[in-house]
Amino acid sequence: MKKEPAIAIHNLNHYYGKGALRKQILFDINLEINPGEITLVTGASGSGKTTLLTLIGCLRSVQEGSLKILGKELFGTSEKQLVKFRRQIGYIFQAHNLLGFLTAKQNVQMSVELNRDLSPSSAEARSTTILQTVGLGHRIDYYPDNLSGGQKQRVAIARALVNHPKIVLADEPTAALDKQSGRDVVELMQSLAKEQGCTILMVTHDNRILDIADRIVDMEDGRLT
Repeated sequence: MKKEPAIAIHNLNHYYGKGALRKQILFDINLEINPGEITLVTGASGSGKTTLLTLIGCLRSVQEGSLKILGKELFGTSEKQLVKFRRQIGYIFQAHNLLGFLTAKQNVQMSVELNRDLSPSSAEARSTTILQTVGLGHRIDYYPDNLSGGQKQRVAIARALVNHPKIVLADEPTAALDKQSGRDVVELMQSLAKEQGCTILMVTHDNRILDIADRIVDMEDGRLT
């Protein structure tokens, strides 16, 4: 029996602005991504990659067409339901978005604390374990200012994966990193994803990491080519 796709998009269109200023950004997007697959979306700046990612990540409402994540239709869902869906997704951004006044462990632990079934001590233990997994066991009590770019991005990966999400969305995760750090970061994402059985959708301009993908999708002027 064929598994249901982790992400299923059919005839998706998206617009910015209203009235005379309304502009179409995404045109008739059709895409299915299977559970456990690593898919890269490439394309020039302004081609609509990040808009697509924010729709899949439940950070915007679907305007036209069908978008299902984990079998749930997002078109027509309430803001409250979108918030619920967001909790099942891990996010990794170009800017690691760590809070400077929290240590590495506290940044990760914030994510775990959204899971109300865990006690504070379990949340702390889980955060420590995942930071050890990403090679930062010796840096768990460091603040972001005392970490390198690659180390900050590892904290961001730990934060995204600590709750074992079924889907991880990454927007240019290697953009601010040198070649080796970038490579280390995506290989880490790849191995953790395979271990946890999650689906990764990554937007990237980085030609150095294309070989980690199960599939590469190119986007041009709001269309998948």
